Amino acid sequence: MSSELPKASGLHPDSLLAHGGGGHDAATGAVVPPIPTATTFVRDEDYEPVSPGHIYSRDDNALYKKTENLIACLEGGEDSRLFASGMAAVAAVARLVRPGGTLLVQSGIYWGTTLFLRKLCARNNVALIEADATDLQAFLDEISVTKPALVWLEVPSNPFLQVADIQKISARCKQTGAVLCVDATAATPLIIKPLALGADLVMHSATKTLNGHSDLLGGVVSTGDAASEAWQAISEERKLAGAVLGSFETWLLLRGLRTLALRVERMNANAQAIANFLEAHPKVEAVLYPGVSSHPQHALARSQMQGGFGSLMSVQIKGGRDAALKAAGALDLFQRATSLGGTESLVEHRYTIEGEGSGIPENLLRLSIGIEHSADLIGDLDQALAGI
Repeated sequence: MSSELPKASGLHPDSLLAHGGGGHDAATGAVVPPIPTATTFVRDEDYEPVSPGHIYSRDDNALYKKTENLIACLEGGEDSRLFASGMAAVAAVARLVRPGGTLLVQSGIYWGTTLFLRKLCARNNVALIEADATDLQAFLDEISVTKPALVWLEVPSNPFLQVADIQKISARCKQTGAVLCVDATAATPLIIKPLALGADLVMHSATKTLNGHSDLLGGVVSTGDAASEAWQAISEERKLAGAVLGSFETWLLLRGLRTLALRVERMNANAQAIANFLEAHPKVEAVLYPGVSSHPQHALARSQMQGGFGSLMSVQIKGGRDAALKAAGALDLFQRATSLGGTESLVEHRYTIEGEGSGIPENLLRLSIGIEHSADLIGDLDQALAGI
């Protein structure tokens, strides 16, 4: 195998992932790439870079390019850029909207994104419109009337697990000239490919399932058109503003990606089994998961997602806030922590995190399903629910 695998290698994504994007280290033959630590690179007597394309490490990092190339392959896109965190990636995309412009964002998405966009838009004279993307016709009409510069979706959304129709929304965005970005963190590129459905940009918090081990912060944005004005602006934003991922964190991300296919397969299966169990439980008011037939966008999710519905779900507990907190407190295998997409299963009482004013129900628990044995996870939930 060569030291690099081209984007058009024809290999299945599972094989690309297993080899970390391709081949071996050309300098040493190592099957694991080295961690580049240099921040700057020498020039020859004529002041030309000794190694073309290597000037300064804010942008010129061979490990960035290897990892970005792999993620672009997974997305079916042309290019990707890594960022220091998921929120740094959100910020880079949001800054596409100039003062005086309009940003249309799906309501009921990750509270951190909503809060950031509210504050950013207020500071920069950008009109922010929050609308329910699952009310498709109303959302399409909003695009036609307000003509936003940027439309932001989250599919599926966090923590309500709503599923927007990317294809129809992208068609309306193209008619009005809006850039469409989809945050697909909760699904991963193995489950949903927004670029193939017409999105201009797709964003992930690499902190979550892409890395999968709860040990780094990272973000990534990918495009299907590397020549677009939006992509040139995002690439420049990463280079000049400097919200870059560290070399060690990039190495950890690439290591995590090697097992992505296996982890996603197990997490999907676990999540589906748990959702089915919780749906039938007498102490559960509602299960918010696109993989259950009761989900209002189940048919749409089946048409947009492949191989499963992801590892994130929310559950509303009968008995209100006190019952939800008691159930979370009684869990043993699930760890009480804020995040998602790791090998370990987590539970979070979102109202405690977001607080009053966010619209989150007080009886909602968000579950991030890991790779443990499904029977153990179901048993833990069963004993916790029995005590309320």
